[in-house]
Amino acid sequence: MNNIGFALIVAFLRALALLPYGLVARFGSGVGALLYAIPSRRKHIVLVNLRLCFPGKTAGEYDLLGRSHFRHVVRSYVERGVQWFGSARAISKLVQLESRIDLDDKNAVPTIFMGFHFVAIEVGCMLYSIKMPITALYTPMSSLKLNALAKEQRGRFGADMVTRADSARGILKLLRGGGSVMLAADMDHGTDNSVFVPFFGVPACTLTSVSRLARLGGARVVPFVTEVLPGYRGYKMTIFEPLADFPSKSDETDARRMNEFLESQVVRFPEQYYWVHRRFKHRPAGAPAVY
Repeated sequence: MNNIGFALIVAFLRALALLPYGLVARFGSGVGALLYAIPSRRKHIVLVNLRLCFPGKTAGEYDLLGRSHFRHVVRSYVERGVQWFGSARAISKLVQLESRIDLDDKNAVPTIFMGFHFVAIEVGCMLYSIKMPITALYTPMSSLKLNALAKEQRGRFGADMVTRADSARGILKLLRGGGSVMLAADMDHGTDNSVFVPFFGVPACTLTSVSRLARLGGARVVPFVTEVLPGYRGYKMTIFEPLADFPSKSDETDARRMNEFLESQVVRFPEQYYWVHRRFKHRPAGAPAVY
């Protein structure tokens, strides 16, 4: 990305941060609907994922769900203006927080806050960093300029941003010292340190790092989900109870439980999960490619 293109993106996002949230959200939703009407690789991926995970629907139902998803995805991109350049006060006003654990418990064991790739995951993480110290794991973007911008803006309220590749030893040290970390482990990052377990009945390459970190770091695993509220009313972040008897002695069992929990949330608002990602990029030996 050249300097002019990068400067235009930054200026656009800064301008969006000055506009009313409802206007920005409606704009993103409208652009998403327009983009869905154009054949694209991402649209193909979305529809493949939906057909695999929700078999038996009609073509019209897949189309309706796919269009709704595109609306949410593009909204999430333009809402980066508020998320990356809005004030702590603006973000706090937009996000409702419901926690089923005591976030102020000074005697709590080390915690892995386990998130999932719903369209609003980023704003939930940022809200938490406003309220509590946290180390957040992230996957670097392909553009060095955008990656540097995202890292700076995501961490501007105090979150310590750590790349996935550099995380293991440092995160273990953090957890053993009583700290907390926030991460997402529901993407296909390859077969190393992963197992194939069902996701809506389809074998999905699923990371085992969460259970290993929890086991070695003596940490509890607390799921959280941030959803987009209807009526352009902002977002809601829900922090759930710790997963019981997690980690177990089996990485595969733990990976299954992670996916089962994720499924229970996806069915609540399926249009908000990141179906644009190739969740089934890697396949078990002998299984045909799906994309």
